[in-house]
Amino acid sequence: MPVGVDGCKKGWVAVVGSVPELRVYASFADLVAEVPSEGMIAVDMPIGLPEHITGGGRSPEKLVRPMLGQRQSSVFAMPARPVVEMGARMTGRTEQDYPLHRSASALAKTLSDPPKGVSIQGFYLFPKILEIDALLRANPKLCGRVKESHPEVAFTVLNNGKSMRMPKKIKGRVNPAGMEERRALLGRCGLSARFLTDTPPTGVGADDVLDAAVCWLVAGRLARAEAVSFPDPPEQDAHGLEIAIWA
Repeated sequence: MPVGVDGCKKGWVAVVGSVPELRVYASFADLVAEVPSEGMIAVDMPIGLPEHITGGGRSPEKLVRPMLGQRQSSVFAMPARPVVEMGARMTGRTEQDYPLHRSASALAKTLSDPPKGVSIQGFYLFPKILEIDALLRANPKLCGRVKESHPEVAFTVLNNGKSMRMPKKIKGRVNPAGMEERRALLGRCGLSARFLTDTPPTGVGADDVLDAAVCWLVAGRLARAEAVSFPDPPEQDAHGLEIAIWA
């Protein structure tokens, strides 16, 4: 059973099953518990965290950006593991988390060459990254089934190597033209127009649904041994977690 997953305000939104169905989970562990043991899960979230960063992020991030043309800004540069682990101290309250972001950026600069801080977008991913990280480290057998993907990389691979022409969002707001471009590609890959245009549940953005949907296609490719990894072969972090983006 293929499962494509994206983070959302309510937790995690997933496209599940051979006939795609949309589900929302409060935790990633809840999601994994519902997936049969043979099910492949492709998630739009970094997995595998190096102890030190050289250049513009992890190896997968540096490899895929040139593929994406004007969409390469969608690939955030993840900092070193000790920086991401600061996410365990996040409260969800802006006035308290902004100072933590500054501290995380300062630490990131000491663990990267050349020194590089942390974008605010990347910073707010830390809790969800740690949620998956803890689950995989506690259950190493899941590592063969739970794989990192990235929607814009997946769209590009499925579009015969051509990146999407239009951005999905402009200044934080959904761009209708970019959404339609992605819906058209997903439709050509077999997802129904009704599924792709249904009103999403509260707390789930329409763009979250499309990202989960393209990850669902990647999960199917993984199950059929058709997916490609960046890098190939994947790297591993100090805890044995795979460092690769699959598409």
